[in-house]
Amino acid sequence: MWEDPIVAAVHRTREKLAAAFNFDVKAIFADLRKRQAALGERPVPQKKHAGPTAKVELGSSFRSPGSSPSEVAPPT
Repeated sequence: MWEDPIVAAVHRTREKLAAAFNFDVKAIFADLRKRQAALGERPVPQKKHAGPTAKVELGSSFRSPGSSPSEVAPPT
């Protein structure tokens, strides 16, 4: 069976991290929170949430991506 080297590396890292904290999930997350607090501000700013998105009306004038106007039925 083919093994993805990136997935294998993630699994090894997870196993090492879990073993370092004696497989205690609470201890792992406490360490992650401590590391996150040490970083200070976010390295990448969090996006502001926009208002509700505009609704798109899907009527007879809807075209599929890549379709030309001649492929769309005329409005009735």
